[in-house]
Amino acid sequence: MKDLKYYLGQVEEIFSNEQFIAEPRELYEPIDYTLRLGGKRIRPTLLLAANAMFGGKITAARDAALGIETFHNFTLLHDDLMDRSPLRRGKPTVYTKWGDNTAILSGDTMFALAWRYFLRQPSPRLQEILQCFNETAIEVCEGQQKDMNFERRGDVSIDEYMDMIRQKTAVLLAGALKIGALYAGAPEDDVRKLYDFGLHLGLAFQLQDDLLDGYGDTAVFGKKTGQDIRDNKKTFLPLTAETLCNDAQRDELFKLFSGSETDEEEKVRRVMAIYDAVGLRPKVEEAIEREFGEAVTCLNSIRTDETLKLPFRELMETLKGRKK
Repeated sequence: MKDLKYYLGQVEEIFSNEQFIAEPRELYEPIDYTLRLGGKRIRPTLLLAANAMFGGKITAARDAALGIETFHNFTLLHDDLMDRSPLRRGKPTVYTKWGDNTAILSGDTMFALAWRYFLRQPSPRLQEILQCFNETAIEVCEGQQKDMNFERRGDVSIDEYMDMIRQKTAVLLAGALKIGALYAGAPEDDVRKLYDFGLHLGLAFQLQDDLLDGYGDTAVFGKKTGQDIRDNKKTFLPLTAETLCNDAQRDELFKLFSGSETDEEEKVRRVMAIYDAVGLRPKVEEAIEREFGEAVTCLNSIRTDETLKLPFRELMETLKGRKK
């Protein structure tokens, strides 16, 4: 019986054996640097586990795992550039080491490399697989643009936010699962259920990120909490808090998120005080638990041996207890 650790180990082995350096080195060194920074490797791990759930072999999805993780890291590389983030996983980001132009070009190349990995992995359902990957890539970009648009708006609704994180975060998890299942020739109905499982898992994952930014333990979280507040980001926390506030609290929250507060630490303190006053944390935790519950329902409905669902149940338990 293969568990989550087994598939993660397979992913690490795949990446350790892959050569990312080529000529010109100025283009490929940032790619190699990015792909060897590590990270959770959730997406390729899910792809391999989904493939095995329906009788596929690791070799039948090896390049697809490389492709999905290369694409994911391409999005992170460009996100760091757009957000002007100096660090990624505790290391300098590509644009800080090599400059903006290199970050753009190396990122573009990573997107093309992701396609190359998929194209070199044969499958009778390759057209479906490539269509899934392409639609996923488009949705991720749409979600990123919506996130940027929200920074200039003061009227973002919770439904709009949930749709944005579905595109920006959840569809890539769901797409990785679907692609893995397609390589194994899974029944269409089970592919759809597995995709829906990934959507709910991705939503829960992002809502956890939102919660940890406000309430995480800095020593465990690895960075200062309240960064979303400092950046005036309209995450699930302030949007939900608005629905719980009285008029005075809502007005103060609006002013604090308008960017007029010069003392950032005082701003974080005041926003968190409002969150605590309206009982926000339990409401967010309820929303997270609701998404995990929907994910469990989808997983339970898939017609396959229960032992093959073990990696997905392990991942859910790991994510439920995560502190960073």
